[in-house]
Amino acid sequence: QVQLAESGGGLVQPGGSLRLSCAASGVIRRINLMRWYRQLPGEQRESVATISRDGITYCDDSVKGRFTISRDNAKNTAYLQMNSLKPEDTAVYYCNADIWRLYGDTYSSHWGQGTQVTVSS
Repeated sequence: QVQLAESGGGLVQPGGSLRLSCAASGVIRRINLMRWYRQLPGEQRESVATISRDGITYCDDSVKGRFTISRDNAKNTAYLQMNSLKPEDTAVYYCNADIWRLYGDTYSSHWGQGTQVTVSS
């Protein structure tokens, strides 16, 4: 059984910062891409940032320059450092990862349960 668990969400004032974590647990051989998505109220889930195993990153234009994605392969963990937060960043943030389980044949996609980020004064 492989699980992803997000943490670090909460309430922050505009202009503030939060750091989200996504930890993968279980019997894992290898993790390829790790991604952060968010879902705003009443809207579809959208991609925020992606990081490859060797550290190549991509951030959506809406967060570029404010958010930074990183990972620690030894800990099977990805991070999302969010600075200069705006009210429109309020959403549930989800982690997604392509994981090769120890006894699996290939990579499979896994999702966390999400963590709420609220930006409000």
